[in-house]
Amino acid sequence: MPADEAELVAALNLNRGELNERMGVELLEATPERVVGRMPVEGNRQPYGLLHGGASVVLAETVGSMAAMLTAGPENAAVGLEINASHHRAVTSGWVTAVATRLHAGRSVATFEIRITDDGGRPVCTCRLTCMLRSRPPAGGVVPGRG
Repeated sequence: MPADEAELVAALNLNRGELNERMGVELLEATPERVVGRMPVEGNRQPYGLLHGGASVVLAETVGSMAAMLTAGPENAAVGLEINASHHRAVTSGWVTAVATRLHAGRSVATFEIRITDDGGRPVCTCRLTCMLRSRPPAGGVVPGRG
């Protein structure tokens, strides 16, 4: 991993957000075209002892949103519009790894495919995330000229 990418991953890991910290999400790689992250199954299971489907979606939205933010660039913002998930296999222990790959990036919309696998590389969940790319509002949430 290049030094500038390592610095970016370290910075993103420091600013993961409350939910990601609670769930143990770690970012491993980060470029606008591809973001990789992982999450422990332990602590993220539903009552039957299986990885919670919602936890998979949180991991997917995290890596996809990070990729969208990198695609938008530092002067802009990415806002999620839609996410869907297909769950393929149950997981009861270990880690799951998510790889977000950019499918499309236009001026106002970016779409990512996120594949989540278990420690054996078997598919656990596949998601698609679409984000709107827009001007970042200043502190206070108002974009100049727009109210």
